[in-house]
Amino acid sequence: MNDELDKLKALNTVGVISYVLHLIVAVAGVVPGAQMGVTLLLVALVIDLIKRPDAAGTWHESHFDWRLRTLLIAGVLYLVTVPLWLLFLLPGMVAWWLISFWFLYRIIKGMVRMNAGQVMEH
Repeated sequence: MNDELDKLKALNTVGVISYVLHLIVAVAGVVPGAQMGVTLLLVALVIDLIKRPDAAGTWHESHFDWRLRTLLIAGVLYLVTVPLWLLFLLPGMVAWWLISFWFLYRIIKGMVRMNAGQVMEH
């Protein structure tokens, strides 16, 4: 029982670190001129990919899936909208701003549910 509790505490710590890294990038994405770049997202991605197997069979597994899916979808959306930046500045800016708000929403929702010990729905 103590080993299981220690495992959940460790997974919670990893989750907090990952969510905070995502949150910093998400907030920077909606604040003009505060872009953080992809470095923090790559760090969070590596952490999640390395620690994900440890979460198998726990409620934390859904949070790892949530963060990875959120990052994948946001990354694809950002890449798909790059031509808008190249061809039309304003639509590109609006598209990235909307993606960043969606990303911020997903990260906050995940953080709140993890803090409450709740599984993420898919």
